[in-house]
Amino acid sequence: MSEEVNNQHNGTSNNAQLVTGEGPTNNSRQSQDQQQQTTEQPTVEKKEVRVWCDGCYDMVHFGHANSLRQAKALGDKVIVGIHTDEEITKHKGPPVFTEEERVKMVKGIKWVDEVVLGAPYVTTLEVLDEYNCDFCVHGDDITMTAEGVDTYHLVKSANRYKEVRRTAGVSTTDLVGRMLLLTRNHFHQGSAEYAIEKEGSSNMGQDSAAKSPWTGCSQFLPTTQKIIQFSDGKAPKPNDKIVYVAGAFDLFHVGHLDFLEKAKELGDYLIVGLHTDPVVNSYKGSNYPIMNLHERVLSVLACKYVNEVVIGAPYCVTEDLLDHFKIDVVCHGQTPIALENGKIDPYAVPKTRGIFTLIDSQNSMTTELIVERIISHRLEYERRNKAKEKKECEAFEALQRAKQTQKAG
Repeated sequence: MSEEVNNQHNGTSNNAQLVTGEGPTNNSRQSQDQQQQTTEQPTVEKKEVRVWCDGCYDMVHFGHANSLRQAKALGDKVIVGIHTDEEITKHKGPPVFTEEERVKMVKGIKWVDEVVLGAPYVTTLEVLDEYNCDFCVHGDDITMTAEGVDTYHLVKSANRYKEVRRTAGVSTTDLVGRMLLLTRNHFHQGSAEYAIEKEGSSNMGQDSAAKSPWTGCSQFLPTTQKIIQFSDGKAPKPNDKIVYVAGAFDLFHVGHLDFLEKAKELGDYLIVGLHTDPVVNSYKGSNYPIMNLHERVLSVLACKYVNEVVIGAPYCVTEDLLDHFKIDVVCHGQTPIALENGKIDPYAVPKTRGIFTLIDSQNSMTTELIVERIISHRLEYERRNKAKEKKECEAFEALQRAKQTQKAG
């Protein structure tokens, strides 16, 4: 912010006016203006605050996005360091996504300015200095190396570390558990569609034998405030070309990201319609969607290509929907289009209007493929998650003992 000084006449000018008893002439006004200009301090540019965040960012979800949103609020630019596949495998087990996929996902989050691949697992002062970052930001949970060392101990000791609140109700561990256990209690149907689950959505996130206060998944409580925080709140401009897409967008992934990027290229303002859990389950089956409607809303809103989300969009794109949002283009990807009730084309109306188009994102990733990856490596992921929770529990207990000792002392 530029600094300004109060515009005041100096003592000589004021005295001269008092002696003559006359008001300021044009010449004296010019003289005063010149003196004001010479006494004004030069504009001081505010230093750009650069914030460093790092992590695995595996199976990026709205919890990751919320952490980065909070980090952005603490500075001007957010630089995200991402660990390599090799580093992650060494310290916590194999990642679900490759480093290339993880980099692309983080770049797609609206609060991220730069991405660095190859960040050290233990955050160092050298890496902060290399990327001109003032401090590091992480959630109020703990991450540790394979040896049980706090990965942020160096920046904490140097007072270049800040914490933000972890997003309750979601973790990668919990999402993996939903897929492995094929649980269905993360969504409801019929009259209970919008009911809030009182327990965790999977045993993997709520393992009583090794329940970590950080990995253990508590109840996710959707609020309008959270939606407002994720939304950019901007309406389309009068001449904007409005693009509409619809779907489940379950376990938001790189396939979705590439598709939305292509869709956004067709216009200026992108609206995403999200189907309700029962609708998604009707055409996906099994325990889909893995993430419930509230979770999917936040995941899609965090994408930098998305301007607006229709929560609970109709499966069939209607005349009313097209007219209400003044939609110019309706898109769909290369995945098969399921007919409503086995006979109604959900895109019949936009096709009749001549505004329907198919997009090829050149990315074959689907939610089903992610689930296949998880299931094919089931034992590895279960071992990884149990070991992670065990370490976190031990660390939490040590912290509690240290606090009790401090109070007693």
